[in-house]
Amino acid sequence: MMIRKLKRKFSISAPRLSVRPHVPWYVRWAIIVPFIFGAGWLIWWAYDSGLELAGFHRSLAEKELQGLRDRVTFLTDENAKLENQVASDERQMQIDRSSMLETSNQIKGLNEENEHLKEDLSFFQNLPLEAGRDGNLSIHRMKVEANPLPGEYHCRLLLVQDVQQRGKEFQGNMELLVNGDQGGRKVVLQFPKENTPEVAAAQLYFKYYQRIDRVFKVPPDLRIESVEVRIFEKGSHEPKVKQTVGLS
Repeated sequence: MMIRKLKRKFSISAPRLSVRPHVPWYVRWAIIVPFIFGAGWLIWWAYDSGLELAGFHRSLAEKELQGLRDRVTFLTDENAKLENQVASDERQMQIDRSSMLETSNQIKGLNEENEHLKEDLSFFQNLPLEAGRDGNLSIHRMKVEANPLPGEYHCRLLLVQDVQQRGKEFQGNMELLVNGDQGGRKVVLQFPKENTPEVAAAQLYFKYYQRIDRVFKVPPDLRIESVEVRIFEKGSHEPKVKQTVGLS
């Protein structure tokens, strides 16, 4: 067996021996890498050429995409500016609306005041010289009207001193007596009530005349029959002058 193996190894039929030079690994990679990059570039070129042949131009597409991005950014900024402008305009409109409403209310108040002054002027122009001589004080143009709120009423009147007393200041207070019916029961209410802030508002100080506007409230189920106004001079417990108007 050994002899046969030796013959096979050293005889003519023995396998051929090839001798190759040793090549370091970095030399191998230096040869292989350029081929890999070349193949990759060739594949990319083929892909890009295929897209261009199909009608797709990458450079133009990227340029259009960048243009669209810039357009979106511009429109976003413009939208933000417009939203801020709209908000500012809405605030300005609210301010203008409030200002117009306030101006309208002022004009309405001035018109009402003007009408009152016209009425006062007409009244004083036609006022007899002896007016108010009885007691040196008189009540004119007394009205009691219901307001829109349930149970709320507005009393208006004009106090005038006679010609002999107009240089002297009148000091006193006003009192309202409301007579009504509440569920079949007679009721008398006094305004202002004692020990309330309305007491100070009822004080009177004038030399020639004073227009009075008073608002008073009663229970909504009270049916007012009459309202009596009493004017007291300071220090007196008896009314200097009084007047009654009926509402029923």
